[in-house]
Amino acid sequence: MADNGNGNGNGNGKDDRAGVSDEEWARFLEQAEAGMATAPKEPSARAREVTARLRREEEQRAKAAKKKWGRKGGGRPGDPPGWRTGPAWQELEGRGRGRRRLKAGLAIAAIAALALVALRPELVIDRLTGKAAQRGAEASRGPLPAETARPGAAPSETLPDRPTLREPFRGSPAAQWADGAAGIEVPEAQALNGVSKEYVAEGLARTKRFLVAANLDPATLRGERPQPALDLIDPAQDELVALVERSLATPDRDSDPLHLFTRFKAAEIRPAGDVVKVRGRMELQPGDKPGLVDVVVDYTFVYPVVEARAGAEEVTRSIVRRQMEFTIADPVRWRVKPGTLQLGAYAADTANTSCDRWDGYLHPEFPGRPATGTAPSGTPQDPYDRSKDIRSGQGEGCTAASRL
Repeated sequence: MADNGNGNGNGNGKDDRAGVSDEEWARFLEQAEAGMATAPKEPSARAREVTARLRREEEQRAKAAKKKWGRKGGGRPGDPPGWRTGPAWQELEGRGRGRRRLKAGLAIAAIAALALVALRPELVIDRLTGKAAQRGAEASRGPLPAETARPGAAPSETLPDRPTLREPFRGSPAAQWADGAAGIEVPEAQALNGVSKEYVAEGLARTKRFLVAANLDPATLRGERPQPALDLIDPAQDELVALVERSLATPDRDSDPLHLFTRFKAAEIRPAGDVVKVRGRMELQPGDKPGLVDVVVDYTFVYPVVEARAGAEEVTRSIVRRQMEFTIADPVRWRVKPGTLQLGAYAADTANTSCDRWDGYLHPEFPGRPATGTAPSGTPQDPYDRSKDIRSGQGEGCTAASRL
């Protein structure tokens, strides 16, 4: 048999790659090898045994869950087929977040309510007893008209309440009184007992200046020397001037500057706000001799205060009532220093200050702190009652106030 010369034959003398190039044949061999590498292999006996065991365990768990919760589709034993026991997990998650937010909001509101009740328990009591509406009605009432004559009775009772820094006159009849110097109203001047209208008008103005300087001036209230008020007293009243000076220098039971001036010790007490409530009246009367006109005054001052220590918030009130007489003298008939007044009789009544302390200052008592000084005695007096004269007999004891 003749050889074709390339060393390859199939016995029939023909080439079996006829029509296929070397490049195509090489690609065929590469694809065949890749297919053999990725072709699936039959699992071993060990692998088949493990797979079967896992499948049986999964089926047993599914049967147990179905037996516990009921029929297919969810539900509890006895529920109708297809009963839906609850929303999908997405819905449950959304509702859960909503409920958590609601619970958190309710918890915050509850904490705030408890804090408010702890600070102001009377608010809850007022709501339950209907007093809240009554308090609202009291707060809505406007200021009282000026007092032109002695009232026939004490102010009506208000609902008791504790004053605060925001509302220092809460629970007090003084809430309807005028503020500060606006409460010291001067009557219309008129010629009287030989004194011209002009001199009477000047005397009325000086009387108001004295009351303001002695009872409302911030320097006087913090215990400083009340010089503006002292300058209005006629120096010709030498005995009176000496008594006043002695009371300021060495106060005692008989010579106490509180008889004329309202003073607090700045190291102990500071005002609760800038307002002092004032109620009273000023009247003109002819003097006992020609050329003299008497000015009779009767005023009550209400002072809300706190302790001077840092962070103090408890508010209390001291109340001072003063009845005084001043004389306007015609300078043509009487020898007086121009621009001054003759000071006559005067009396003072104070409420809520420590008893038997004669250092020249008011010492308010605070309900939340132990009392100082001698305990009050006798029948409690209403410091807002302006229907009577100031009680006589100062020094016969210290009575408690029925309200502040």
